[in-house]
Amino acid sequence: MLLIPDFHSLALIRRNLSLSFRVIRKRFPNQSQKHSHKREMINRRYKTLFLFLLLAAVSPPALFAQPRSDTLRMPESLENCIRYAVLHQPLVRQAQLDERIAERTIQGKLADWFPQLTFSFNVQHNPQLPTAIVSGIPIKQGLANSSNAQFNVSQTLFNRDVLLASTSAHDIRAFAAERSTSTQIDVVINVSRAFYAVLVTKKQIELLDEAIIRLEQSYKDAYTKYQGGIVDKTDYMRATIALNNARADRRQADELLRVRYASLREQMGYPPDARLELQYDSTQLEREAWVDTLSSLKYEKRIEYQLLQTQVRLQEDNLDYNIWGFLPSIAFYGSYTLNYQNSLMSPLYNQNYPYSFVGLQFSFPIFEGGKRIQQIGQAKAQLDRSVFDLALLRSSMTTQYTQAMANYKSNLNNYRVLTEDLELAQDVYRTIQLQYKAGTRSYLEFISAETDLRTAQENQTNSLYQVLLSKLDVQRALGTVPYYSPEEN
Repeated sequence: MLLIPDFHSLALIRRNLSLSFRVIRKRFPNQSQKHSHKREMINRRYKTLFLFLLLAAVSPPALFAQPRSDTLRMPESLENCIRYAVLHQPLVRQAQLDERIAERTIQGKLADWFPQLTFSFNVQHNPQLPTAIVSGIPIKQGLANSSNAQFNVSQTLFNRDVLLASTSAHDIRAFAAERSTSTQIDVVINVSRAFYAVLVTKKQIELLDEAIIRLEQSYKDAYTKYQGGIVDKTDYMRATIALNNARADRRQADELLRVRYASLREQMGYPPDARLELQYDSTQLEREAWVDTLSSLKYEKRIEYQLLQTQVRLQEDNLDYNIWGFLPSIAFYGSYTLNYQNSLMSPLYNQNYPYSFVGLQFSFPIFEGGKRIQQIGQAKAQLDRSVFDLALLRSSMTTQYTQAMANYKSNLNNYRVLTEDLELAQDVYRTIQLQYKAGTRSYLEFISAETDLRTAQENQTNSLYQVLLSKLDVQRALGTVPYYSPEEN
């Protein structure tokens, strides 16, 4: 979409440029070809500036950086709430920062493979020169003033620290990325739970509003019959009690809804004072409640299993690192020094006596009291322990999957039963309502049918909420929780 140009502003710009052109003509009259060429160049620059401003006024907004909004357009679906949370939830952003920190750490370790160049400079004055005894005769050595400028270079050829940095870099990146993914999955689960809780509370409020309307009408009918002497005052008094209870439940549901919205804002990282309105459809929610109960468990899909596998690989790298302790460290080094000496300070830098050297360093630990052997044994024990952790995790995930699937099937069956009960309660209420109006049923039976209807509606709504929550547990157990990376937003 294009921006509508501000033609009034463009007119002002053009008028100012025209005035500038007139000033240029006065300053550069047509006296010579040189002045004419210079005036033409300046005019061309101002025309280019005008065209740039014109294009900027009608260019698409995408050409200019726009700040990211901290709020959502209302109403919003669960998917949009999740996408917002992935971008704004502090836990997700911290996990992303942890990935960057891990990458910086890796690059810092890998930098040790590159040549290391240093420079040092010093100026020294010797009030007393050192004395050396040569053939029993004391001789002063050196001059009173000296200065050195030294360049040092070193290159690691082999070292177990930099070798570990190279071999474990991929696993460290994977571990940081998997931790970030795990955080995002937790955020998706928490936002979904809070989202469904808000919808259930709103649905309960709708049901209470419907019940209040019905109870108000029944109260009017009971009071009219009482005024007409058809019934005694107990009927409309019971209607009053039922109506007051419904209104009290409505007030309590309003307060609960505020708490549920606050919880959703917290899980999303949404501004506390910003307006948030959700979009939902009961039919869509029922469709979202279904999950394939024939799906089999695959450990590799669980982010917890992936994290532990990466930890095992890191333990293997640690074991290799301790084994490499028996290998030597090899490094190349060199130095070049500018050496200035003079008995006087002012002509110190007139004469240079440079020197340089290169070398190869070979370092090998011969005996350390058996420390390396103990470190290898410790690393191997830690690796074996991580392998057992994998076996324990597989057993735990199997139990989680079995329990989550059992809860889902049970809640789904309960939802179906309660849906049938709701249909029956509606039929009973309609029938007794007609019979009560016809005078063949008592008000006590009518208010009992009303209570049964409200109870059936609440139970059916709560059962749907439980099905949605158990579906999330099944998705977590299967490792199929949908999440959105920041790059997809």
